[in-house]
Amino acid sequence: MNDLPIIQKTYDLIKWYVPILNKLPRSHRFNIGDRIITGLYDLLETLIQARYAKDKLIRLEPLNSKLDILRHQTRLLLEFNLLEDKRYAHIGKTLNEIGSDLGGWIKQQKQKPNSQNHEAIR
Repeated sequence: MNDLPIIQKTYDLIKWYVPILNKLPRSHRFNIGDRIITGLYDLLETLIQARYAKDKLIRLEPLNSKLDILRHQTRLLLEFNLLEDKRYAHIGKTLNEIGSDLGGWIKQQKQKPNSQNHEAIR
């Protein structure tokens, strides 16, 4: 599959992180674990939809806050002693890379001229 790097990174994070979340104690797995899993899947779905959308910005811009939510939820797992420091560092690094890629994609889309606004009016 020839995906955009941001989509591949998100896909790889899901493959790596979901099995860890599924091993959380029952009291956390069905609360924060499910929320993180849902957030990750929503992130992947929205990135794929944006890839094919005409107006990508409408889909991409809200993802910054979703990434921030995932960062905070992951930090809670660390503070609840449910996640090892090494795993937390890996997740944080990957989320930051996804965030950087997202920022670059948003910047690129903002620089694109709107073709409808540049048609000659006669």
